Amino acid sequence: MRLEDFWGVGPKTATRLRETLGEAAAIEAIESADVRRLVEAGVARGRATRILRRAQGGAGMDLLATRDVRSVYDEIVTQAASYAVTGHAADRIRVLTPLTELDRQADRLDRVLAARDAWQALGDDERTAVLEAFETYDDAGNARPAAIRTVLALRRAGLRGETFAALDDVDEETLAAAATALESLDGSGGVRRGADEELDRLRDRLAAAEELEGSAFDVIDRIRERGVRDLEEFRGAFVEYVAGETDLTRGAVTAATADDAVDTADFVSTTLRTLVADLRDQVDGREATVRAELEDAVGEARDDVAATVEAVDDLAVALSLGRFAAAKGLTRPTLVEDGLAVEAARNLSLTDPQPITYGIGTHSLSAPATDRVAVLTGANSGGKTTLLETLCQVTLLASMGLPVPAENAEVGQFDAVVFHRRHASFNAGVLESTLKTIVPPLSREGRTLMLVDEFEAITEPGRAADLLNGLVSLTVDRAALGVYVTHLADDLAPLPSEARIDGIFAEGLTPDLDLNVDYQPRFGTVGKSTPEFIVSRLVANARDRTERQGFEALAAAVGEEAVQGTLSDARWSK
Repeated sequence: MRLEDFWGVGPKTATRLRETLGEAAAIEAIESADVRRLVEAGVARGRATRILRRAQGGAGMDLLATRDVRSVYDEIVTQAASYAVTGHAADRIRVLTPLTELDRQADRLDRVLAARDAWQALGDDERTAVLEAFETYDDAGNARPAAIRTVLALRRAGLRGETFAALDDVDEETLAAAATALESLDGSGGVRRGADEELDRLRDRLAAAEELEGSAFDVIDRIRERGVRDLEEFRGAFVEYVAGETDLTRGAVTAATADDAVDTADFVSTTLRTLVADLRDQVDGREATVRAELEDAVGEARDDVAATVEAVDDLAVALSLGRFAAAKGLTRPTLVEDGLAVEAARNLSLTDPQPITYGIGTHSLSAPATDRVAVLTGANSGGKTTLLETLCQVTLLASMGLPVPAENAEVGQFDAVVFHRRHASFNAGVLESTLKTIVPPLSREGRTLMLVDEFEAITEPGRAADLLNGLVSLTVDRAALGVYVTHLADDLAPLPSEARIDGIFAEGLTPDLDLNVDYQPRFGTVGKSTPEFIVSRLVANARDRTERQGFEALAAAVGEEAVQGTLSDARWSK
């Protein structure tokens, strides 16, 4: 395979990768989803992420049939990545894609939920220790000793369970020794300072002797300043001086002195040269011995080291997703062939949402379980779009093998998810582009989920009702599932027997004049837009008499009695 064979890698990107990483290393980085290496090689992070998403799960990305679905997907992986314990884990989470095989979805679910349970079992101090260990590992650039130290910290913190089973049999004492050994080796065959006291002492002596050798004439001057009278006295003073400067014994210095020097300068330079050579041999010998001992320690733990280094990045991703699941209260969905249903589902983008129960298609939960299509009606600002987005979130999370924000959920297998938010444009171009976006996925082979919001926003209401009838019928004919949001329920022709109408209702205004909505849809009931509640709030919040008179005129149009009743109820509640 060549670099250009990967989706998104054009000639310029391929050339850049070959120049910085080389062909083989660049291919390995793509296949291992290593965003960091691609970014360091000069590929923009967004582009690198898109390349890796396609490389890791091109078929899964085909599930995302519209721009709005892709937006929900981006929001999900961004939220999940915010709980990552390392930067590399965050990058890997951003390239997670929907999975096309049920067993792979189930396998990832098992691992993420096991990590969630392991994380939740830790106390605050243990969690802090784990996060600090991963932070150290991240800062170290994924070096082998840092990986070992991280795993040892995880075990000390008490992280156990299925996610960490690969490390259950490692010998912690041997691993710790290997980490120390690896930290003591400098990567080029040398031994770092601090690894061995004797080696450090010899190196210090060698450095001191080399400094004396480089300033031999200064040494002669300092000895003469002591008032020596002949060569014999000079030799004795020299031995004493060098021994003091190098921390060597007098005997060691004497053994290196020159016997046949022709003068003082020759004596000093020859002796220091011999002394440096002897010390260098001692340093090399000791370093070789220490290096062999360190390499033996690494070799003794070779299998455990390999397992640790290989596993630590996967552990970081699993624990990151586990933290995400714990923080968001995510639970295991039941993966089924067909149907979509949730009980007490919450939208991930809201801080304190009202849990919702809803369902379409065949399922065993408490929502209706016979209708393949639902037409959702009801109050303005009633959460209809949020419900569509919640169903989209649940579907995508389950398809990615991740737990979902619901007490219970049954999620079918889909080949395409069509999510289309309401767009406030009214022209033929928008209508055409919308139809070209949402109809082709529904027409193709495979199971499709349709989540379409307020079709009437892009064409006149009468024609929108006709189009919506056609979409509902096509959804049923294609054995797809769908939820369509509309305010045109009264204008729809009789729906197929496989479809139903649901409604969301506003119940008035709160004492603070906020719209009081029951976001839980009522099944088989047409919801009402209740404009009188909105007009009531405008009347109450009018800035002056003139503005108030204008809104009161609207109140008369929508039902003055209803408006006054709403305001009276709100004031009484307050």
